[in-house]
Amino acid sequence: MPAQSSPGAADRLRQIESVTDPSLARLGPTELINELLARVLEALSADTAAVLLLEDDELVVTTARGLQEERRAGIGVPTAGSFAGQVVAARRPLALDDVSPATVLDPVLLSAGIRTLLGVPLVAADRLLGVLHVGRLAQVGFTDEDADLLQMVADRVALAMQTELSREDRSAAQMLQRSLMPARLPEVPGLRLAARYVPGEGENIGGDWYDLFTLPSGRFCVVMGDVAGHGLAAAVVMGRLRSALRAYALEYEDPAEVLQRLDAKARHFEAGSMATVLYAVFDTDLRRVRISLAGHLPPVVAGPGQPARVADLPVDPPVGVLAAARRRTSTVELPARVMVAFYTDGLVERRGVSIDAGMDALCRAVVDADPEEVCAAVMASMLGRTAPADDVALLILRRRAG
Repeated sequence: MPAQSSPGAADRLRQIESVTDPSLARLGPTELINELLARVLEALSADTAAVLLLEDDELVVTTARGLQEERRAGIGVPTAGSFAGQVVAARRPLALDDVSPATVLDPVLLSAGIRTLLGVPLVAADRLLGVLHVGRLAQVGFTDEDADLLQMVADRVALAMQTELSREDRSAAQMLQRSLMPARLPEVPGLRLAARYVPGEGENIGGDWYDLFTLPSGRFCVVMGDVAGHGLAAAVVMGRLRSALRAYALEYEDPAEVLQRLDAKARHFEAGSMATVLYAVFDTDLRRVRISLAGHLPPVVAGPGQPARVADLPVDPPVGVLAAARRRTSTVELPARVMVAFYTDGLVERRGVSIDAGMDALCRAVVDADPEEVCAAVMASMLGRTAPADDVALLILRRRAG
């Protein structure tokens, strides 16, 4: 970088203190980023500063201060051949001392008359989020000390962006997931139903769902599913699988055939995704239920006057993993007053504790009582006041006497 008259040690210290000011932590992510850009403009005697977020093969301006800031928001710059793209590729600070159409593709920077640029990568938790760059109208190059200061700002901006992106992702995932859950449990003659759903703590929301519906034949159906992964991406896949399973359920009576079709759909249209799914179809008289398991945990069944046990059912591979042999359907008899608990693995899996211990605890919690009471007791026993690390879905049904 061309040499420039550097500020004195006292001035440089004031610049560092300005951008690392602990009081800025009280600001929200958006306000913090705007304030940091304003301060770095002053510290570096720059005329423009912008944050560009990496989206596929493009860098989109999300925040800008200085020249043309009102026009810049939302402008996209291709990574290929652009100055910001070079910063992305290098993942280190880069300076440009001759801004021209041959070196810069951003028309706003060119029209504003920016002559020199300094860009640094935005990295949080080893994830490259984008680029922060500043520019000057004067033909005055940036120094290594300027680059160090700008990287300090970029690190703080990246952390704020990561926080905001995580918050938005969680909010969107939660809204999508909630919208696809049953708003209320259906009235099924001969059955009493109760359910609970608790999202995972932090960013762990996303992939679990349950569904209940009645087919034109009058058969009642239950679905429990868990998409691998978390966040909005898992919630989107969950929504697609839920809709596809409903469509296949209208065409095929056999639960195994429905999951076979769902598996083919997932492997073709949701490549790289995986989900465990339980699909159960109850006979119209409710005396038996046919169940197919795609990598999902079997239900817990408690006969009248008997302790709860895990149903001994074959488990086939999850959907989306590989083309399995023909999937299997098992039949479970349902005497009057039987209790059946369907759930996702977040209820019984704990770090450092065997899954068998979790299953045993669940069986102890499923007792001969009203489903709503059992639901409450299971959640209290299995989770207590601890926020779950993963989504938890629980559905308990009981066949009425007669």
